[in-house]
Amino acid sequence: MKRSILAVCVAAGLFVAASGRADEARDASLYVGVKSCKMCHKKNETGDQFSKWEASPHAKAYATLATDAAKAVGAKLGVDNPQTSGKCLQCHSTAYNWTETKQTETIPVEESISCESCHGPGKNYKATNTMKSRDESVKAGLVYPATKSCERCHNEKSPGWNPEKYTTKDGKKVGFDAEQAHKKIEHPNPNVQK
Repeated sequence: MKRSILAVCVAAGLFVAASGRADEARDASLYVGVKSCKMCHKKNETGDQFSKWEASPHAKAYATLATDAAKAVGAKLGVDNPQTSGKCLQCHSTAYNWTETKQTETIPVEESISCESCHGPGKNYKATNTMKSRDESVKAGLVYPATKSCERCHNEKSPGWNPEKYTTKDGKKVGFDAEQAHKKIEHPNPNVQK
């Protein structure tokens, strides 16, 4: 009996571990790049998400790596040039797909943190008919809510991590709060149906 229970627990643990890895792994061959997203998400009638992204810190993430502050942080980590280091680019460029090695040629490194870093590779959900329905988009690979992706980079491993950056509703100091962070960059589409 104990062996059966142990076997079930081990199998369940392996399933959960495998599921977690599958959820985290994103097929870099399915990235389409911001130019593809921009075609539909630049229109006022759909919320002009592109312009909102373009004005956000995410769109400037690669450029920030050229600043004196980034170079100083890089030097402390043994990085000569943050704009060429996978240690930095894994979170400052979608092209690196959260690894220290560039994973796709479809997305230029300079594109920074673009749509697909948060929403997942778009090849399978980018069709207009699919995008009309959030449920269909999610079935095709859209990550929703996109805040599921935030903590891949906004975590204590980040050299700029501040454990007291946000104050939660209950007064607790935390390094990251997805709800508050999302409000700073939200870009809804008023036409999306569930």
